[in-house]
Amino acid sequence: MAPSTESSGPAGHPAVDALADRLASLPWVTGLYVAGSLASNDHVPGVSDLDLVALTDRPPDTQPLSSIHGELDAGVAAGDDLGCAYVDVARRDDPEAPHPTWTHGRLVHRPLTTIPRAELAVHGLTVFGEDVRTAFPPVTEDDIRRASREEVCGYWAKAVRHPAWWILEPEIAELGLSAMARGRHAVEHGRLLTKTAAIAHADAPAWLRARLRERRRGDPAPLPRLRTAWIAWNDARRTVASLRP
Repeated sequence: MAPSTESSGPAGHPAVDALADRLASLPWVTGLYVAGSLASNDHVPGVSDLDLVALTDRPPDTQPLSSIHGELDAGVAAGDDLGCAYVDVARRDDPEAPHPTWTHGRLVHRPLTTIPRAELAVHGLTVFGEDVRTAFPPVTEDDIRRASREEVCGYWAKAVRHPAWWILEPEIAELGLSAMARGRHAVEHGRLLTKTAAIAHADAPAWLRARLRERRRGDPAPLPRLRTAWIAWNDARRTVASLRP
């Protein structure tokens, strides 16, 4: 029996409600959950992505999922960066197992790592299915510390070895400042900061933090590319060095 949805789910977002309606026609989709900024009340329209996770009772059929997301991206979800990971319940407990994931207009296979699992555990919203607090294994503070350290010392350590990336791709510099602040806070406290809260903890001059706040609100505040890249790269270099085992 297909799960039922109401016309306005707990997330209160038209794109999420539309996805829930489409997934209700697929009997093997057993639950839909909201994570990320929308769940933590940190969502900024036009700036934030929509991050969802669905549970399935068998390996997902990617053909209908691609069709559904393609339709939504061209319609009600246009400009929202609606993404969803489709997790087979048989592999739900494995944080390294890859799952079909719709993100930024395409279907990829990647793990549902500890960080989004922690966001689900703390802030997650149940659109339909089993309650999110019992649908996924619990995440401890030590799990968050370990996952945050691995993220900083994994991708970001690689990015530090390529200084040109920070100049050629300004979004890396902007994301890096908040990612380093979140990583340091998580390792110290075992808790995740929202992206907005992380700006206050960014290791950056006051003028740059102010511009980051403006951009987070959706204001078109330009960032000086070279100065921002230099500040963000040095912050990441120091953070990676401090968090390496």
